[in-house]
Amino acid sequence: MARMFVPGPVDVAPEVLETMTKPVLPHRSKEYEAIFQRAAKKCEDLFYTKYRVFIGTHSGSGMQETGIRNLAQKDVLACVNGAFAERWYDVAVSNGKQTDKLEAEWGKPIDPQQLRDTLQKKHYEAITIVHNETSVGLENPVKELCEVIQEVSPDTLILVDAVSSLAGTKIEMDAWGIDFLLTSSQKCLALPPGISLAGTSDRALEKAATVENRGWYFDLLIMENHRLKNSTAMTSAVSLVYALDYQLDRIFAEGLDARFARHAAMSQRVYDWAVERGMDSLAEAQYRSKTVATIKNTHSIEIPKLNAYLLERGMRIANGYGTLKNTTFRIATMGETQMSDVDELLGYIDEFIK
Repeated sequence: MARMFVPGPVDVAPEVLETMTKPVLPHRSKEYEAIFQRAAKKCEDLFYTKYRVFIGTHSGSGMQETGIRNLAQKDVLACVNGAFAERWYDVAVSNGKQTDKLEAEWGKPIDPQQLRDTLQKKHYEAITIVHNETSVGLENPVKELCEVIQEVSPDTLILVDAVSSLAGTKIEMDAWGIDFLLTSSQKCLALPPGISLAGTSDRALEKAATVENRGWYFDLLIMENHRLKNSTAMTSAVSLVYALDYQLDRIFAEGLDARFARHAAMSQRVYDWAVERGMDSLAEAQYRSKTVATIKNTHSIEIPKLNAYLLERGMRIANGYGTLKNTTFRIATMGETQMSDVDELLGYIDEFIK
């Protein structure tokens, strides 16, 4: 178990996969609607929200587009300091939104004071922020950024991508004032790819009702109308929802605080190991991701050869992303991974380096 140390898709427990072999129920049947509603209700606790959590039949990128199409008629500010924040900017532009960037160097966090200065110059309907940038192994200070937005521009909607961190670290949707919080199945939830989740506030739905050209597939109001009937507008990913319902029970049995602590401890183990060997994280210590460590390849390790070595032992890590390929490498510590798995992996990397 838990041999993949890449930032998704991650390993899935055999018993979770087993739930997906159950006979497929019609998605309009009362039996399935009960399972779907039960899973969605459990998600509210995971998101720390009193609001609804939508379950989409697409990846997290689909939820990025959902947020953009529904929650801004025109003006969007995209906070960009990595590849997936850049993607959200591209999604906004491709959907015809007037989108500005607040940029930080890759590996550096979005600065709350810079955000304050930006918001004092122009009003935005919505702001997009990536909580955990897997491309650079960085966790943005989302709580502090939300505080700035609420102080300077309280009617601006806050959209947060937590694809690679939700269920791996604590994100309090309501307490932080997030209006649209999205994730997907194949990261910290430790499920197969194919579904995404989005906690959505009441005021987000109120805004959506005023936005034209929301489309159909991603229309939050259509989703809400069907949610109130414990159903979905289109065919649900039935087998994946079986797995989600079952996996959420496993997550709550472990305990959220215990799960968050496990993820933090495993990532810290990787960072400590790297420093001991004369390497360091790309992100500064206080902004290091708790689910995927991006390490500077100080010793010019040949990552493809390292991965070939690891694959012979049933493991793999991830090369650096995009322009960071080969100059960094990434070790994900999320989902089903345990500390013993991390220790074994690091031992094999040490063998390879020697």
